[in-house]
Amino acid sequence: MTAIKHVGVVGAGQMGRGITEVCARAGLHVTLCDVTEDRARAGLAGVADSLLKAEKRGAITPEDRALALAGVSVTDDLSRLSRADLVIEAAVEDEQAKTELFRQLDEVVTDPAAVLASNTSSIPIARLAAATGRPEAVVGLHFFNPVPVMPLVEVIPSLHTSKATELRMRAFAGEILGKKTVVAQDRAGFVVNSLLVPYLLAAVRMVSSGTATAEDIDTGMTAGCAHPMGPLRLADLIGLDTVAAIGEALYEEYREPLYAPPPLLRRMVESGLLGRKSGQGFFSYRAA
Repeated sequence: MTAIKHVGVVGAGQMGRGITEVCARAGLHVTLCDVTEDRARAGLAGVADSLLKAEKRGAITPEDRALALAGVSVTDDLSRLSRADLVIEAAVEDEQAKTELFRQLDEVVTDPAAVLASNTSSIPIARLAAATGRPEAVVGLHFFNPVPVMPLVEVIPSLHTSKATELRMRAFAGEILGKKTVVAQDRAGFVVNSLLVPYLLAAVRMVSSGTATAEDIDTGMTAGCAHPMGPLRLADLIGLDTVAAIGEALYEEYREPLYAPPPLLRRMVESGLLGRKSGQGFFSYRAA
């Protein structure tokens, strides 16, 4: 089996930047791709900033930082990923967009041994694999935010994913990136979000019903249950649009009311109140 030396990352947003950073810190060559070169370069700037912070914390040396940055290139051209050993899709959490992207990747990635992986939070991998001619080489690799800090990766094989691909990706995440891995069945939400998202949505419903304020709900869970972060600040960190999208996918799969995004969450997303990334969600993140 070909060793993984060149990783393509598609999507230069928060998750794509984090995945790029951990791969670069592991000594891999990474090509970061987005729809425009400006967005890809903005992603690289985010990686550089995160590496500098890691150096200041003493987590890496100046030499480590320089080597990691030197290993990252950016592009707006998917064909630049043609020789990648592994391509990780970290695009917007939209099934139609991801499916089209996998169709394109199947055309441009020429190595038959290459693996196509998705960082989707909730979309069944089999649906993405169906857009390709190599479903046995398509798998889910679900990282958690912030990627350089969070130790877990969910490995999600579909019904068509070969055992060799699954084992190769567990070794990649565990041995090369140093992450803990769990294997989840190919069901919307996988392990973590199937448990987490109903909890976040329940907190939103409590705000909507007037049970308590956002601040008191979060304090209740941090001070009363020893959670490191309350559910509403966590939802803001993930992105309320992403939380809503995961809820929609879970509800479509299971038809259980606890998965349905509450009206308040839908209105906030429609109003551009997306959490940290927009500066306002259930809490304000704008500078005073």
